[in-house]
Amino acid sequence: MIAEVIVDVSAYPIDRPFDYVVPAHLEVVIEAGCRVKVPFGPRKVLGYVTGLKEESGLESGKLKSIHELIDLEPVISGELLDLSRWLATQTLAYEIDALQVMLPAAMRAKYEKFIVVEEPESIEEVDFLRFLAGRQRVPLAEADTPELLRSVRRYAGQGIITVDTVVNQKTAVKKVRMIQIAEADILQNVLDTIHANAKKQAELLRWMLERAGQTVSAKQLMEQSGIQPAVLKAAIERGAASEAYAEVYREPEAPQLKDTAIPMELTGEQQLALDAITTSADHGQAETFLLHGVTGSGKTEVYLRAINHVLEQGKEAIVLVPEISLTPQMTSRFKERFGPLVAVMHSGLSAGEKYDEWRKIKRGEVKVVVGARSAIFAPFENIGIIILDEEHESTYKQEDTPRYHARDVAIKRSEYYGCPVILGSATPSLESYARASKDVYTLLTLKRRAKDQELPTVTVVDMREELKTGNRSMFSVSLADAVRERLHRGEQTVLFLNKRGFSSFVLCRDCGTVVECPNCDISLTYHRANEMLKCHYCGHEERVPLVCPECESEYIRFFGTGTQKAQEEIAKLFPEARVIRMDVDTTRQKGSHERLLRQFSEGQADILLGTQMIAKGLDFPNITLVGVLAADTTLHLADFRAAEKTFQLMTQVSGRAGRHELPGEVFIQTYTPEHYAIDLAKAQHYEPFYNLEMAARRQYGYPPFYYVTLVQFTHEDLLKVADFADKGTRFLKGNLSSNTVIIGPTASAISRVNNRYRYQCLIKYKKEPKLIETLQQLIKYYRTDWIKAGLTMTVDMEPASIY
Repeated sequence: MIAEVIVDVSAYPIDRPFDYVVPAHLEVVIEAGCRVKVPFGPRKVLGYVTGLKEESGLESGKLKSIHELIDLEPVISGELLDLSRWLATQTLAYEIDALQVMLPAAMRAKYEKFIVVEEPESIEEVDFLRFLAGRQRVPLAEADTPELLRSVRRYAGQGIITVDTVVNQKTAVKKVRMIQIAEADILQNVLDTIHANAKKQAELLRWMLERAGQTVSAKQLMEQSGIQPAVLKAAIERGAASEAYAEVYREPEAPQLKDTAIPMELTGEQQLALDAITTSADHGQAETFLLHGVTGSGKTEVYLRAINHVLEQGKEAIVLVPEISLTPQMTSRFKERFGPLVAVMHSGLSAGEKYDEWRKIKRGEVKVVVGARSAIFAPFENIGIIILDEEHESTYKQEDTPRYHARDVAIKRSEYYGCPVILGSATPSLESYARASKDVYTLLTLKRRAKDQELPTVTVVDMREELKTGNRSMFSVSLADAVRERLHRGEQTVLFLNKRGFSSFVLCRDCGTVVECPNCDISLTYHRANEMLKCHYCGHEERVPLVCPECESEYIRFFGTGTQKAQEEIAKLFPEARVIRMDVDTTRQKGSHERLLRQFSEGQADILLGTQMIAKGLDFPNITLVGVLAADTTLHLADFRAAEKTFQLMTQVSGRAGRHELPGEVFIQTYTPEHYAIDLAKAQHYEPFYNLEMAARRQYGYPPFYYVTLVQFTHEDLLKVADFADKGTRFLKGNLSSNTVIIGPTASAISRVNNRYRYQCLIKYKKEPKLIETLQQLIKYYRTDWIKAGLTMTVDMEPASIY
């Protein structure tokens, strides 16, 4: 029997299955989808069996044999193996990368090298003998000096020692020491024969007699009986108990948010939407629904009912949310409804917790997965429904290889299982809404809020007028008054600012110099907490200068606004207010999202100040005021989606107010109140915005009228990167049809990151049958030749942004 194996090496010549002989004793158990250890060159590596066959194209004498089978059960199902091949082709990625994205990081390989001493008597060097210290097997990492490494190389060349590579999984199964207490008669016998001085043992045995025949964890036993490990060891040796290690799951902390989502009667619109989805599920149709509902229209309740429907049929459900900060509230809602049938997958979990959640799913112990992007690969084998909440979010697109979009993977999996996909949003992406208007997707609309409350009243504040009246504060007079009123009434306020840090940049008022990162073409961000300037691209840090580095003027000041600065200004204006700040800096620690949101849900703060992570999904009854401190930050990005992102953000953040009994009010502060994205977000008018934005996209030839592919080149040398970008663009122009538009090569919007210059070209096309084939050929040139010159090239089909 021959196994086709994809090995764990991301390199161009190796991006294909290799044939290995299956040892006779493994023929009965080996299956496609299992992991194996195989010899590859001089070392052993992890591999994935993608197929089994009777004969190979190579002579059998030349084939190596599989060294070890890691899994007795396949870890990747046949469906996911097919999906990985499709993914590798669609995203132009290595097949090994497509396979590994299906599994939790804990299951990827950890390679450790060991020095194995074959002929100890042949080693003469005193220093090397001292290093070995009589050991036959030593980790290579311990040979950490040039002298020792030279000795290792010399003795290995002579065959006196060998270097062995051990392949382990990154995270092991968690086991707990369990104590099985013996039956009462055995315990009594031991107690009768025990020495009179062994008082602690006697005390333990009497404690055990009360719990005869029970199994407890060693930790629990020692805590409850108050004895030391040595006493327990003695009791086990006398036969009073036996010990064994039992496998346990690492349980992620369940978020304890006060939740108000009690299942209620569905509105007519909700019922119509649910009926359409359940009918599709009952008929086993792979249909994609776009559920377009205003904020607070009860989309989550439709999801919950639809999931309940497929669970009753014995099927499973995958629910994706775009941000880790949405997961706590979503999870608590789903756990409330479906209890222990829910598993959670997101980046805030440790590698071990992710691995355990994955094992629960694989073993069929849970039926619903709630998670971020990668949860789309959950190893279910009978999927009944897939849901993407807030489907317009760019976080559903993976930024590094394989560059997949969760929506495309969801639709591909639904075709295999014949199940519906629901894309839910108050502000659908233009691409999705355009597909729905052409009946590629089925459009379901919820025009009213679930409890029939009015949408919040929105006031757009022109900050130019505030400046004219001499108000230089971040808060307009009307927003400040509204916050005071909420504090007086004991209601909660959400303040949104799409930045982190204290202020945007440091600028000299005399000569206009902005302090920039030495490695990247971008200004440094000021962080007040430690008086540092930080680059949010490469991580470079430096002290804040006291004088201008160019003209040595002392007039060097902070410009722009950040969350820290906003927090200080709130403290000045509203000293009595209790504030919770949520941004990347305050949510670094594990569990901090849950902790901060729980405090806010329990009313421990009056104001929640935050960045994008608070704009969506939050549903707390006491929020009656939302303030957007600077609506322009996303509007002026060098990105064709800038207006769409601004409209979506404004609409989403407005939707946090007045979702329950209390009416809501929203203030949007801006320097461009006349822009249609801000003007139409005011009344949550999606269709007029869609029509205006589509006209602009048609005029300039952007998605959804054209597909876009971004090819990016980076190199430490500016001339070389420009040269390679030119070669690549010429190759594309020569091989693609004349209807395809190629823009570039040109320097990227951020032209240098981490001391590497960045160039790019943009391919715009409606139909291009030769695209994948041409790009694969370009990648082949890059991987076989250009890469040697220090170039990095990436190809991103349908990029989320083009800078």
